[in-house]
Amino acid sequence: MEKGSLSGVELADALRARGFDFFTGVPCSLVASLIVALEPHGYVAETREDAALGLAAGAALAGRRPVVVMQNSGFGVSLNAIGSLQDIYALPCLLVITWRGHEGKDAPEHLVMGEAMPAILDAMKIPWRALGADAAAAEADAQWARARLDEKAGPVALVVKPGVLA
Repeated sequence: MEKGSLSGVELADALRARGFDFFTGVPCSLVASLIVALEPHGYVAETREDAALGLAAGAALAGRRPVVVMQNSGFGVSLNAIGSLQDIYALPCLLVITWRGHEGKDAPEHLVMGEAMPAILDAMKIPWRALGADAAAAEADAQWARARLDEKAGPVALVVKPGVLA
């Protein structure tokens, strides 16, 4: 798989420039360079996505702008936490979700969620867009996410297709 021209550092810088200042999540190889770039800025690794969402809720209540990094399988596991915490209490949270199984290309265990994820995001009324593949697009995507959170707090998602991050 060919890697994109967007680096994890560029995406981390774009997020930080838009005021996102608390980072947590569960690792996925599609965003390894982003996690490495966020570590010097206090990235808190978690073992479960719902636990990361709990940390993000606390950060939001303390006035921070949290980002939760997760694989789409973990997004599926965390739907109840999102719906019963971030959503109903209008807690701002940017979800950076990897799109494993995008276009039916991945290991078999990722294909069902890969196909279903856009409809699930839409059904939960979570504004989302696919992350662009270069620094200028990442800047625009981070600005879009921040604007959505400023309009109406709650979860917003940037979805990372395979190969976007270098």
